Amino acid sequence: MRFIIFIFSLFFIGLVSSCNQPAKSLRNDSGKLEILFLGHDSEHHNSAQLLPLLASQLSLDGISFTYTSNPDDLNPDNLDKYDALMIYANHDSITTSQETALLSFVEKGKGFIPVHCASWCFRNSPKYIDLVGGQFSTHKTDSFTTDIIKKDHPITQTLQPFATWDETYVHAKIAEDITVLMERVEGDHHEPWTWTKEFGKGRVFYTAYGHDERTWDNPGFHELMKQGILWAVGDAAKQKWEAFSKQLPTLVYRDAEGIPNYEKRSPGPRYQDPLTPEESAKLIQVPVGFDLELFASEPNIINPIAMEWDEKGRLWVIETVDYPNTVLEDKGAGDDRIKICEDTDGDGKADKFTVFADKLNIPTSMVFSNGGVIVSQAPHFLFLKDTDGDDKADVRKIIIDGWGVFDTHAGPSNLKYGFDNQIWGVVGYSGFDGTIAGENRQFRQGVYHFKPDVSAFEFMTSTSNNTWGFGLTENNDVFASTANNTHSVFMGIPNKALRDVEGVQLNGSAKIDGHYAMHAITDKVRQVDVFGGFTAAAGHHFYTARNYPEAFWNKVAFVCEPTGHLVHMARIEKKGAGFIEKDGWNLFAGADECVAPVDAKVGPDGAVWVLDWYNFIIQHNPTPTPERGGFEGVNGKGNAYENPLRDKSHGRVWRVVSRQAKKVKPLSLSKDDPDQLVKTLSNDNQLWRLTAQRLLVERGNLDVLSKLFDLASNQTVNEFGDNYAAIHALWTIDGLGAISKDDQAQAVVEKALTHPAPGVRKAAIQILSKSGWSEELVTKYKLLNDEDANTRLAAIVSLIEIAPSESLGATLYQISTEESIKNDEWLSKAVYAVANQHRKGFLTAFKASNADYTGPKVEVSSTPESPDYNDSAWKPYELPKLLDQNADGIFWFRKVIELPASVAGKKAVLSLGPINDSDISYINGIKVGGIDRKVNDKRVYNISANVLKPGRNVIAIRV
Repeated sequence: MRFIIFIFSLFFIGLVSSCNQPAKSLRNDSGKLEILFLGHDSEHHNSAQLLPLLASQLSLDGISFTYTSNPDDLNPDNLDKYDALMIYANHDSITTSQETALLSFVEKGKGFIPVHCASWCFRNSPKYIDLVGGQFSTHKTDSFTTDIIKKDHPITQTLQPFATWDETYVHAKIAEDITVLMERVEGDHHEPWTWTKEFGKGRVFYTAYGHDERTWDNPGFHELMKQGILWAVGDAAKQKWEAFSKQLPTLVYRDAEGIPNYEKRSPGPRYQDPLTPEESAKLIQVPVGFDLELFASEPNIINPIAMEWDEKGRLWVIETVDYPNTVLEDKGAGDDRIKICEDTDGDGKADKFTVFADKLNIPTSMVFSNGGVIVSQAPHFLFLKDTDGDDKADVRKIIIDGWGVFDTHAGPSNLKYGFDNQIWGVVGYSGFDGTIAGENRQFRQGVYHFKPDVSAFEFMTSTSNNTWGFGLTENNDVFASTANNTHSVFMGIPNKALRDVEGVQLNGSAKIDGHYAMHAITDKVRQVDVFGGFTAAAGHHFYTARNYPEAFWNKVAFVCEPTGHLVHMARIEKKGAGFIEKDGWNLFAGADECVAPVDAKVGPDGAVWVLDWYNFIIQHNPTPTPERGGFEGVNGKGNAYENPLRDKSHGRVWRVVSRQAKKVKPLSLSKDDPDQLVKTLSNDNQLWRLTAQRLLVERGNLDVLSKLFDLASNQTVNEFGDNYAAIHALWTIDGLGAISKDDQAQAVVEKALTHPAPGVRKAAIQILSKSGWSEELVTKYKLLNDEDANTRLAAIVSLIEIAPSESLGATLYQISTEESIKNDEWLSKAVYAVANQHRKGFLTAFKASNADYTGPKVEVSSTPESPDYNDSAWKPYELPKLLDQNADGIFWFRKVIELPASVAGKKAVLSLGPINDSDISYINGIKVGGIDRKVNDKRVYNISANVLKPGRNVIAIRV
């Protein structure tokens, strides 16, 4: 079994250090020690990989680390938030301002902890070298035990000598004012190895230990570092920590049957008893400058799976104790509920709970619509509504039927009201097979949207594996997340633009996550695959308010990973017409093994709210076996293994609140106050803007048009070049159907094609292209040359709505030769796809510019004939049982066979044997069969005549 590193929660400092508020307001002074860790982006002395081995051992002791590799974070405002700075890096130089900030930080009484290669860092600074107390000179390697020469020091009083393999540092420029605690003795040479010194009111602790995991994973090193930290932070901080540490809960473990050991640990995992919310909170880490607040918990909330807020700002929570295996034929007999949770006395905690709907069976998400809620509950989507004002649903009807129930963690989820006034959502591999809006449809994992009255439905894009995350930026960019090793997906091109495209397989969405690892703050992580990475990713909601520091605004998406007990921050950055994701570490992470976040999104107050499923057993499947998991498991109706340890009595709702947050005045919106609704389109929280937009559209009255026109025509932009109010005003005008009813509406939306904000121009393109889109408008406003690549992408994709045009085809060819198109993944793909619609003009222009082109070259090779084809050499091929770090949830297996002419063209049979998953099988690019959502069925497919050909044949199987 390959070595697995469990990653500790090292919060990305760039997201929380950009604020220039006084440090006093950013520390809650709980007594927990906060250490800023400066590493570097290098595989040699891999700081990001090594720190977790230490940090995961100190999380239960109330010592937290914040990771950065950016020396610019050595500034007074940022440093003042921490008790100590630890460095393990090889940065060549330090600026004067960084040096001043570091020296002042220590001189005023904070701790400095340089480790190993930190003594070869910032070599341009004599003051830094003196602060460390010495500088690395040379080294060899060896296994050794250092001598403790000062046993009466607080760091070494209880420390026992330990052996390790490490680099044998020899130092130069050793300061005269150091106190040596440990020496490495080699013959007659006594090398100072671990020392302390004082600098002003601050303290420095240095050790030369730490080349690689052989030391960082050593319990003796853990104890040395813990004691070194406690000494370096100073007496006052240590005293606060001592008081805090006495309040920390003790985790109680006991033996229990039914705990899978997929990782084959020795000893195997044991059951952790649940903690109270108050105890658990002490073991949950949020970034410095943020507080964790409890809004609701058991017994009032049990097994929460999804949440939303209504126009009154009230929290609605879906509880599902039936998940995962209580799958009922009678969908009106379940034990699941939707609750309205209210804080009536303003103390920040829910004190009123109303059951809006009960007798549900594994509902997974909801969205407000037309006075009620649409609920995803496979195989149905339900519409629930209260008509008599008692906050209890008295209308319940099925609006869509056909969602798969094969696997309850692979069904529909994440319903959300979109900018286009449609309901968006995702679905996993349980898929859909039924009729929607009068059309038979069948699809698997991916993204879709539909009109609230279900008069139209569109499957937008496929994803690579089980999908349980969706998100929209403030500029209406569409994202998703999948459970397995693809926690961030961008959709740039809808499926309809890719239909009938020949020559290459195109997908309108793509994996953009830039890293594999998640960052748990405990090594008590149980996973079945994608070990140390994302195997149960859920959600992709963006920070779309203004009550967090600016670095979050429309740039960070929150992805839950319940197996890691955390909420990850995915930093989304523009790259050409698309986006890339970078590791933002965590917003929320627990060392309590039962903590299991499943939904995290911005609430009405601008804080991020987190639903904690709080359950020791998280993994859904696969079914444990003696070889894989350690015991013989049995699957239930929901395709999850049966386990009596699945908890049915806990659940928490948390709020992660910035200490810089401004007080938000509660809103309560109503269709009876249209002026307030229009005003709210300018609110700084997307939750309220979309809610106001929805209510205006549902209201259906055109009496607000003049005010909407004013918003849409406003040419101002914010500091990021955006105007979100104008975007929502445009989509509200569209949702009211005003463009076909009011001449001024058409003019206002058309004028928006020239708005200075790219997002506004994109909205106008997307709205106008739905009906009456014309080549004249595209040409008049030079939309195919928009200076913003993302808006240009929308313009190119919009050409799919225009009838085939030779002149547009010629234009598409012209722009296809531009470097800006050829070098952009999304623009080049869009041009290729849309050129299929306007192919005649495109090909004519191509041929005119390439007069010597004679067509693609085809190489033909002959294969000697044999009397018959002999498959006796074929052997059974076992598919991999575990995903590895490069897998995305889908495997392609290919085999090339050579066939004689006597066999080619004839009917045949392809027999695959049993496969423990779904498959689609192709021969020479032609689908010959596939079985969906079944396990262990033998795959036997008939091959039609003329599929097999002489010579080389390719069998491709998608599992």
